[in-house]
Amino acid sequence: WDLHPRVEVRPERFGALLYSFDTRRLSFLRSRELLAVVQQLGGSASAREACAAAGVGEAELPTYRAALARLAETQMITAREG
Repeated sequence: WDLHPRVEVRPERFGALLYSFDTRRLSFLRSRELLAVVQQLGGSASAREACAAAGVGEAELPTYRAALARLAETQMITAREG
């Protein structure tokens, strides 16, 4: 997974704003921890690895899995080729 190339991230105190130039959709990341996971996606082999790199514990993984699934549904993140 990686941030979609046409999505811009603007960090905020509460987390971040994501804006898609393709869909014109605005998404809110409501925590800095989720922002850290999204920022780790490009350099990680998997979403689980990105979560671990961002300090997400095992008990929190279902919450982050659901958040990342929603970001994928709305085309804010995309599966990497290859």
